[in-house]
Amino acid sequence: MEPLNFPEYKFRFKSSENNVLIFDSIRKKFVVLQPEEWVRQHVVNHLLFEKKYPISLINVEKQLTINNIKKRYDIVVFNSDGSIHILVECKAPKITIDQTTFDQIARYNLQLKADYLMVTNGLNHFYCKMNFTSEKYMFLRDIPDFSR
Repeated sequence: MEPLNFPEYKFRFKSSENNVLIFDSIRKKFVVLQPEEWVRQHVVNHLLFEKKYPISLINVEKQLTINNIKKRYDIVVFNSDGSIHILVECKAPKITIDQTTFDQIARYNLQLKADYLMVTNGLNHFYCKMNFTSEKYMFLRDIPDFSR
């Protein structure tokens, strides 16, 4: 897998049935290493090691229903009260982040109501803070670090 625009992290890999698997510390299992998964695992480590979010507040790849259609979010970081602090959308490095990507995460966030959004393809990262009153998002330089 190609290097990404994140610090270097140590990952656990294994092979199974002609697939390379990477260990997901959130799901506590090995998953097939696809380009999008490579990005997702970097984001998880970034949240844990750089941003200092507790592993107990991070959730990966869960289903949600939007307009009776089943979708899956990539990563959410919860507040201690159970509300969603950060919603992350991961794309493979070869996927260009464009308005379609922001429309996707905005649709998810209509239901999830996260305070912050992160969109990344591992090379380019975009961060936003939600303003629910004006129904807009404001671009930021980064997402906040964990604070109690």
